[in-house]
This record gives sequence, C-alpha cells and structure tokens, in this order.
Amino acid sequence: MKLIVISSSPLVQKNNLYNAYSPYVKELEIWAKYSDEIAFFCPVWKEDNGLLISKINFPISKIFFAKEFNVKSFNNFIKAFLNSFFNFYKIFQSMIWADHIHLRCPGNIGLMGAIVQIFFPKKKKTTKYAGNWDPKSKQPLSYRLQKWILNNTFLTKNMQVLVYGEWESSSKNIKPFFTASYWEKEKLPIATRNFENLISFIFVGTLSTGKQPLYAVKLVEKIKERGYKVNLSIYGNGEEADSLKEYIFQNNLEKFIHLKGNHSQESIKKVYQESHFMILPSQSEGWPKVVAESMFWGCLPITTRVSCIENMLDNGNRGLLLKMNFNDDLEQIIAILNNQEAYDSKVRKSILWSRKYTLDLFETEIKNLLNP
Repeated sequence: MKLIVISSSPLVQKNNLYNAYSPYVKELEIWAKYSDEIAFFCPVWKEDNGLLISKINFPISKIFFAKEFNVKSFNNFIKAFLNSFFNFYKIFQSMIWADHIHLRCPGNIGLMGAIVQIFFPKKKKTTKYAGNWDPKSKQPLSYRLQKWILNNTFLTKNMQVLVYGEWESSSKNIKPFFTASYWEKEKLPIATRNFENLISFIFVGTLSTGKQPLYAVKLVEKIKERGYKVNLSIYGNGEEADSLKEYIFQNNLEKFIHLKGNHSQESIKKVYQESHFMILPSQSEGWPKVVAESMFWGCLPITTRVSCIENMLDNGNRGLLLKMNFNDDLEQIIAILNNQEAYDSKVRKSILWSRKYTLDLFETEIKNLLNP
C-alpha cells in the first residue's frame, strides 16, 4: 500500500538526510510502519529555522515538492497565484501515485488537498485535523472551507477525518480521535507533590501571541506577591520571546521566572515529572499535546476552555480552567494552593484519564485506519 502524506509541515534536508518536527516524526513512524511505501507532498527546507527537529528513520519513496508563498505584496500575490497552480498539479500527481491519501489540516496545503481529493472518490483517505474542530469557534475562512469540504459526504468520499472532541452536526466522515506521546512501557509511578517548599509552574509551547505566555508570567508574578514561594520556567521559543524577556527584566522577576528556550522531548518529560502546574492560556488549540503530557506525569494543567480541553479536564475535575479574567483566575489558583487535598484529587484523576491514551493504542488505531 502506497501512502501519500500531504502537509504544510516541512521536511528539513541536512547532510542528505531528511528531518521533521520531532513530535510529527514520532507519529509518522507509525503511519510508515503500516505502509509499503510512503511519500510526501510538502515544503522542503535547507535549514531548520528554529524548528525542533528529529531525523526520519524510515525510507521515503518520493517527495513531491511544494512551493511556499505568502500574499503580503502585489508581487507576492502574483507569485502565490502561479505557485498555487503548481501545487495543485503536484498534489494531483501525488494522489494518482498513492493507494491511500492522508491529509494534514488545517493550512493552505491542507485546503488544496481537500479540494483535489474530491476527484478521487474511490481512493481510501484519512485526514488528521490538528486544529480546533468546534463549529462555533471563530476561524479564518480557509479553515472553515476545508472543514466544510471534509464534513460534506457528497464531495468527500471514502474519508475518515480524525478530529479532537465530539461535535454536533458531524457527518459519518468525522471520527473523534487523540494524539499520544508516550508508550505503555514508559509509565512510571508518580510521586506526590506538596506545597511545603518551592511550588513550580511551567509554560511549554510556542511563545506566540495566541499562546499568551505573558498572561502566565503575570499570574505567577501576582502569586509571588501574595507570599507564596513559586517559580515559573518557560520552555519554547517564538515571536514573544523578546517582549517576555523585557517584561521580566523591567519588573525584576529574573530570580523566579526563567526563559529556558527549546528543549528535547526527553528533557520536557523530566520537567513535567518535577513540576506542580503547567499553565497554557492559549486562545486556540486542536489536541493540546502539552496538556495531555503534563497530565500523564501528574503536573496539573491550568488552561483555557478551547477546543476539546473542557472535555479533557472534565469541566475542571482534572485541572483548572481559566476564565481569562485575571482576578478570578488568580483567586482560583490561590484556592488550590491552599487545598492540598483538592490538588491531589485533581492530579490523580488527570493521571488516570491521560494514561489511557498511549502510543500503543494510537498505533492500533492507525493500523485499523490503514488496513481496516
């Protein structure tokens, strides 16, 4: 069985070897395991551009090179227009080659793939929709369009669309799904964490306006002012790094708030195991991997009610749900710091829930999708 993966996620070519975003590689290894051949339609970079990458350890049969573009100027608009035709042609070519079509959405390339797959109604197809499937959420037109195409059983046939959460008005194409990070064999006992000494908060993710890391910084700053012995370690890089650094410096927070940059998955696993809370004040998520990972290791998530997070946290029984009202959120965190029993209960429930979603189960599900 020949599998084509159509994605905006780039391959990074270094020293004649192909690499990709590390969590993506972990998942691709499973898709490749149950395919005879695997090919990609995606951009190919010569540099990692700050992306945390890992080497691809399985053979790649073909690469159909995508041309990237933006539309920030008239000249770029003309170039984007021409590149779009090229990309449509290459996607069509890649789908002819494949026995099974796998789209990665949302994104511009995902939208193109969603359109072209209409002309292949008899081929088996899957889509991994990594964004927020919530039909009530405010999203760009391109995202709404690809969701509409994928959900439409007249246009999209022989398709299983893997989405995070269960939503009303979903067609038979739509299959609630999950993402996993750890194998069954990686499960270790979780040590009880108390608040007698240093209380550690972490932020893990891209330092972008959408993830709102500054909100996490300000929460921990105020908790510190209330007399609690706390620190916050921020793992990740992005456009907000400089402004965060400036805020921390101007407010003399360097002693208890630290920018750590990108770290390997193994390093972050250890961080989860040693921290009390993970704060993610994100405005939009698909399957929030860092939330599921922190729960797996007994690091209680404090996060927003976006996408499927409310379901993951069982409406607050397995973590704290932010209202994005600063005073309310601050008091909610202070309350749990004063109630060790409530904290321990939420942690236990979060561990039990998250440890059902292992890579072992994920592999079984992927195998069934490719070889039903």
